[in-house]
Amino acid sequence: MAQCCINPSILSADFVNLEAELRRISNADAVHVDVMDNHFVPNLTIGLPVVQRIQAVSPVPLDAHLMIADADRWAPGFADAGIASVTFHAEASIAPIKLARELRARGAKAGMALRPGTPVEPYLDMLPELDLLLIMTVEPGFGGQSFLDLTLPKIRRARAAIDGSGVAVALQVDGGITEETIVRAAEAGANVFVAGSAVYGAADPAAAVERLRAAGSR
Repeated sequence: MAQCCINPSILSADFVNLEAELRRISNADAVHVDVMDNHFVPNLTIGLPVVQRIQAVSPVPLDAHLMIADADRWAPGFADAGIASVTFHAEASIAPIKLARELRARGAKAGMALRPGTPVEPYLDMLPELDLLLIMTVEPGFGGQSFLDLTLPKIRRARAAIDGSGVAVALQVDGGITEETIVRAAEAGANVFVAGSAVYGAADPAAAVERLRAAGSR
C-alpha cells in the first residue's frame, strides 16, 4: 500500500491566524481546505480568493475539497489557480469524467468525493481518470463529527477495485479521524487521512500529525 499521508483540515484551525496555523502543520503532507457554499452542504466557509491567499503562505501543498453545487462550472477555476489537488463531489457533477480530465489538463490532480450513502460501484470505471478517491466518513458540512463505521465496507471495496485496476489512485477518508479511527480506516485500505479536530484540538498540532501518521502506518 502507498505511504500513509496526513492532510490536516483547517476547518478546525483559527481562521483569524491562518498563516500561523499553517506553520504549525508544516510537517503534514498537504493542508485540506474545505470549500463550502451553503447549497451543496448546509455550511458556508471560504471561496477561491481566500484559498489563493492560503496557497501563497502555506508550507505544504493544498488539497482543496469542494463541497459546492455546480462543480462542473466552478472546480476548474481552482485548478487554474494552481491548487495542487482539487476534489469535487460526484453528486454535484453532471459530467464527472469530463471534469476530472479538465482538472488534470489544467495542471491539478483530480479527486472525486462520495458522501457516506453514495455507492462507489457506479464510479469504479472512472478510476483511471482520477488521482484521488475520497470516501466521506461523516456527512459533509461540519467538523467535529464522529467516524461512521458503516463506511468501512465501502472503503474496502474501493481499495480492492483500486488494487485490481493497476492505477495509482490515492484513497482518502475525511471525517472523524482520530488516533483510534485511523487504524480502522487504514486496515480497510485508506492511505490518505484528513483530520481536523484531532490535529488542531491538540496542544502541539505537528506532534499530533506524527502520532496520526504512526497510527495509520501500523
